[in-house]
Amino acid sequence: MNLEKLADRDDEVPLDLNHPFYDVARHGIVQVAGDDNCGRKLVIFSCCRMPPSHQLNHQKLLEYKKNLKALFVVHPTNFIRVLWNIFKPIISHKFGKKVIYVNYLSELREHLNYDQLIIAPEVIRYDEKLTASQKEGLPQPKRIPPPRPPLPQQQFGVSLQYLREKGNGEFIPLVMRQTVQFLKQNALQTEGLFRRSANVQIIKEIQKQYNLGKPIRFEEYGDEHIPAVILKTFLRELPQPLLTPQIYDQVQNIGIVESSLRVTRCKQIMQRLPEHNYIVVKYLICFLNMVSQESIFNKMNPSNLACVFGVNLIWPPKGPATLHALPPINMFAELLIEYYSQVFSSRFLPNEELP
Repeated sequence: MNLEKLADRDDEVPLDLNHPFYDVARHGIVQVAGDDNCGRKLVIFSCCRMPPSHQLNHQKLLEYKKNLKALFVVHPTNFIRVLWNIFKPIISHKFGKKVIYVNYLSELREHLNYDQLIIAPEVIRYDEKLTASQKEGLPQPKRIPPPRPPLPQQQFGVSLQYLREKGNGEFIPLVMRQTVQFLKQNALQTEGLFRRSANVQIIKEIQKQYNLGKPIRFEEYGDEHIPAVILKTFLRELPQPLLTPQIYDQVQNIGIVESSLRVTRCKQIMQRLPEHNYIVVKYLICFLNMVSQESIFNKMNPSNLACVFGVNLIWPPKGPATLHALPPINMFAELLIEYYSQVFSSRFLPNEELP
C-alpha cells in the first residue's frame, strides 16, 4: 500500500501500527479528494497538521515528489517566496514549472472543483482572515458580468437535456459517443486506461473545439489517454451528476445492505433513474464492463475503474464529498460495472444505443 492508497482509505478502519506510513496517516496530513480539471488525482497535503519533526519521518513524504504533475502552494508566506527564489537556480527546471503559488483558496477554482476539497477548518479561518485584511484600502472589485448563455454547439458544462435538444434528439451525448467508440476500437488493452493523465493544453483545446462544434479526430493525437481524460472531464462538468442527486443517499447506504442482496439493490436504485439518465448510464457502464474484461492487459478491473469513475458519476447535492462518502460511492460503481448484465437486464427503453 503506497501513500496515496493510505490517504484514500476508510478512516473507520483502524491503522496498523506497523504500517510504514502510520506516522503520516494518524495525523491526517494527506487526503485524496477526487480529480482536478485535467482528470489527475488530487491529493491534499495539510501543512497545518504537521507534528513536531521528531514525530514524523519527513523522508517518506518526499517520495511523492517524483509523481507530482502540479504543486499548488496555498497561502505562501514571504519567507517561502524568498527561500524559493534563493534555491530556484539549483532546483530542476522541470520541477520548478510544476509549482504554482495560490494566495487565496478562491483562486483554486481556476484549476479544480473547489467544492470537492476537504480543507482543514484552521486553513479556512486563516483564509478568511487574510481575505478580510486585504480588502481594506483596495479599490472596489470590477462588476462580474452575468454568465453567458451556452454556445449553440456547447458540449461541456451543459445538461443532458440541452445536449439532446441540440443534438437532434440523440440520447447519447456526442462527446461520450465519440470517446467511447474510439476507445473501444483502439484502447481496450491500453495499460492504465483512465488512470493516466494527458497534456493539459491539448485537453483544453479539444474542449474548445467541441464547444465550437468543430470535428475531433482522436487518431491525430496519437495518445489513447486523451479521449479517456476527455470522457472523465465531460462527466465531471455536467451541471448535475449522471446518477442524479436524488439517489445519493441510497448509494451511500449500499454498504449496510447484506452482500448477497447488493446487486439486486443496485438494480432497484437504477430503475428509479429518469429515462434519459438511465440510457446514458447503461451505455457508459456497458463500455466500462468491456474495459474490465481486458484487465489482464489494461490493469483496470471493476474496482480500479470504480475508483476513477465513482466520484464522476455521483456527488453530494451540497458541499464536497468527504472521505467517509467515497467507499460506498466506489462500491456502488464497482457493482454496476462488475454485474452490468444483472443490474441492467430488465429495463429496455426506446432509442437505446449500446457501444
